[in-house]
Amino acid sequence: MDYLRIKGAREHNLKNIDITLPRDKFIVITGLSGSGKSSLAFDTIYAEGQRRYVESLSSYARQFLGQMKKPDVDLIEGLSPAISIDQKTTARNPRSTVGTVTEIHDYLRLLYARAGEVYCTKCGKKISRQTVDQMVDQVMKHPEGTKLMILAPVIRAKKGEHKKVLEGLAKEGYVRAVVDGETVELDTEIKLEKQKKHSVSAVVDRIIVKPESAKRAADSIEMALRMADGLVIVRNMDTGKETLMNENFACADCGVSIEELSPRMFSFNSPFGACPECTGLGMLLKIDPDLIVPDKTKTLREGAVKASGWNFGTVGTIAKNYLDAMMKRYHFDMDTPYEDLPAEVKHALLYGTDGEKLRVEYDGMGGSGHYNAAFEGIIPNLERRYAETTSEYMKGEIEGYMVETPCPVCRGQRYKPETLAVKIGDKNIAELSDMSIRAAREYVNTVKLSSKQKMIAERVLKELNARFDFLINVGLDYLTLSRAAGTLSGGEAQRIRLATQIGSGLMGVLYILDEPSIGLHQKDNDKLLATLKGLRDIGNTLIVVEHDEETMLNADHIVDIGPGAGAHGGKVVAEGTPEQIMANKKSITGQYLSGKKLIRIPAKLRKPKKWITVRGAKENNLKDIDVSFPTGVITAVTGVSGSGKSSLVNHILKKAAMQKFYHSKDRPGRHDRIDGLEYVDKIVDIDQSPIGRTPRSNPATYTGLFDIIRDIFAMTQDAKARGYQKGRFSFNVKGGRCEACRGDGIIKIEMHFLPDVYVPCEVCKGQRYNRETLEVRYKGKNIFEVLDMTVEEAYKFFENIPRIESKLKVLLDVGLSYIKLGQPSTTLSGGEAQRVKLATHLAKKQTGNTLFILDEPTTGLHMDDVKRLVKVLNRLADKGNTVVVIEHNLDVIKSADYIIDMGPDGGDKGGTVIAKGAPKEVAETPGSYTGEYLKRIFDNATPEHYLQPKKK
Repeated sequence: MDYLRIKGAREHNLKNIDITLPRDKFIVITGLSGSGKSSLAFDTIYAEGQRRYVESLSSYARQFLGQMKKPDVDLIEGLSPAISIDQKTTARNPRSTVGTVTEIHDYLRLLYARAGEVYCTKCGKKISRQTVDQMVDQVMKHPEGTKLMILAPVIRAKKGEHKKVLEGLAKEGYVRAVVDGETVELDTEIKLEKQKKHSVSAVVDRIIVKPESAKRAADSIEMALRMADGLVIVRNMDTGKETLMNENFACADCGVSIEELSPRMFSFNSPFGACPECTGLGMLLKIDPDLIVPDKTKTLREGAVKASGWNFGTVGTIAKNYLDAMMKRYHFDMDTPYEDLPAEVKHALLYGTDGEKLRVEYDGMGGSGHYNAAFEGIIPNLERRYAETTSEYMKGEIEGYMVETPCPVCRGQRYKPETLAVKIGDKNIAELSDMSIRAAREYVNTVKLSSKQKMIAERVLKELNARFDFLINVGLDYLTLSRAAGTLSGGEAQRIRLATQIGSGLMGVLYILDEPSIGLHQKDNDKLLATLKGLRDIGNTLIVVEHDEETMLNADHIVDIGPGAGAHGGKVVAEGTPEQIMANKKSITGQYLSGKKLIRIPAKLRKPKKWITVRGAKENNLKDIDVSFPTGVITAVTGVSGSGKSSLVNHILKKAAMQKFYHSKDRPGRHDRIDGLEYVDKIVDIDQSPIGRTPRSNPATYTGLFDIIRDIFAMTQDAKARGYQKGRFSFNVKGGRCEACRGDGIIKIEMHFLPDVYVPCEVCKGQRYNRETLEVRYKGKNIFEVLDMTVEEAYKFFENIPRIESKLKVLLDVGLSYIKLGQPSTTLSGGEAQRVKLATHLAKKQTGNTLFILDEPTTGLHMDDVKRLVKVLNRLADKGNTVVVIEHNLDVIKSADYIIDMGPDGGDKGGTVIAKGAPKEVAETPGSYTGEYLKRIFDNATPEHYLQPKKK
């Protein structure tokens, strides 16, 4: 019971391995990229744990759960129920936020529904409700002998003579009324000015306060409440002071009433709480005039207007006919730059002629003539077409001219006014959700509550605090509860799920995590490790796939898979405590941990050529800063999670460059301007998004290798004899592919409550092509066999063809020797996809003026792979390119020429540049967390730690 035994694991590239892991320990599985770590942790151990758990459920329950196929393993003993916490980003649904994912939002809804105070949506006065008993108690608190009037306020501050109301009161037997503060007899003539506001209250009863008058007061108050829709006024006859009491959540002054508070009122995903205009999204898609006319220096003839369906240059089109009519009406021509057109012409083009009809002349195949019609305007026309079309293509086309703008009704707060009128302290639920997790925790624990509110809130606050603390412990205190889950990085999403699991407090569970340290600064790593150890200490087994040195040194047990990648991996190279791994000469990981192998520090840094400067950066938490990026060197942008790195690089610099070079419709984040983009001629963004969304996309198609390979097959004697063209060797089009599986190689069979089964196509046996195509061979291999080669095998096979050899060489350089040319893109990890993109751009001819932006390229990389990556980045910079890397890995940071360190902390405590300059300068900067860790590296460095420049 103390061990988890695995025998004969053969999933993917695992070489029939046997391994025994200690239970209730913190285990790290490490090794080179593609060595088989994930195959062992996720595809074998987790898959079997999950499969056994699901099999224990009824067949009815199983049909709702994605069941996993049995992994290729002989035996697994000592297996607990398994929970996988991987990096698959959370839902892209815009309704999913940090608050909803962590369930904090559910507790806040309960807190506001049960302990919230209601305020009027118009005048802002506090509205309280009282029962009849509470009202009677308030009346009986007056000193004994006090004379009081019980009034029913039937008219409150309304214009008019109100004759019918006064006559009605007299008919019902009421003797007196209080009109505008004066008591009057109803049997006398009462004249009120028609144009003035008046208040009329019927005198229901007059009582003298004494113990026996409580019953009479209750009856009178009930009668007044019935007459005045839940309102009653108690007037002191001696002082004239009036007290208004209310049995509903309704403002007596404005007449605004609010329904009974319930948790669903505080959900922006429910019609009971969501803003009716934006249905709780907080944003609306609106046509942006700047996207309709992206270049205002162009004329209409030159195509200043880029909107779909609005080609003013083609004679005979409706657009051109309307334009001719407008030119006659407003006296302008097509050769004036758009920016120089009169304001009324711009307005008419974009928003129409406001109902004014134009004489529109036409001349076409149907004859010629004219008609009178108002011009609809480009923007109203696009909005109408967007609302009416059923075509997804057309919707997507028009969405290209739209931007998200805050909803004008709720101002981006997502809720309806009545919900926003409920507060705890001085904050409504939207304002509290916009605070960072740390600030929100502090607020709910320090806000002043009444004794009744405290009793109600006690248990809710306990649950809230537990969840807040878990999120703070995994280094996410800077996130706001209202942040959309789709904007979280993979590491953030993983740590949120980790925090949720800690909150469950389960014991005896097998947790399998995939690189939880991704996106974490070294400063935050300590918190994460403490959290993981806490999970272990309450009686759980943790298996963590990880490359982080600190995580490995803190593990109880390390398994090093290798020795190489792909076919060269899949074996257990070493296992044991960190000390045993370091002592094992076979383990590459051990050599890096012990310092025998290392990534050297460059002895000489490149000098910046020019500077690209972002001015007035204000996106998200950036504090209106100016930041300069040097060209021709490697720049590392560092800082703790949430310090503003992505806001600066991805949201401002990248999007602005994309807009300049490729006319991207994606708007940059808020900033004043960017100087110096003329020093680069293009931008390449290498992120971790998939290289394709279908299994038909693969490394060969993405890198352009497939085109060249098909050319080679088309040039063979067999192909020429049969008359086969290049297209014959594509599995995406009819002709050469197998039509039984349409070139997929597999056929999906739906199995009702069992998982879908994918079986190799019976006709082509999974080879994707028909028999005739597979008969064509090059050097003894057919097209399927070539696609089934690894990069390493293909490199040897095509070594005499420079066009292919050069592309494959770069894939080898970035550490992808083990992936197959035809491997479906959906099976590549984020780090692998990023390196395929990097290799593709490396293989292209370099102009030497390209801006490369990489977001955490070390994701999924072993220290030995990081060494290769640093070489690749240096190759790019050596050719004169500008490389900007967002990174936490100290080996990459110390290898950079220039560092921009953001901080000092995350969220609202970040957004400024703490340190900048060469790594050694940053290491000496006080207040820089990155500098602290760099200082340790430089202080311990000996001459052999430095990489000397090669002699020319």
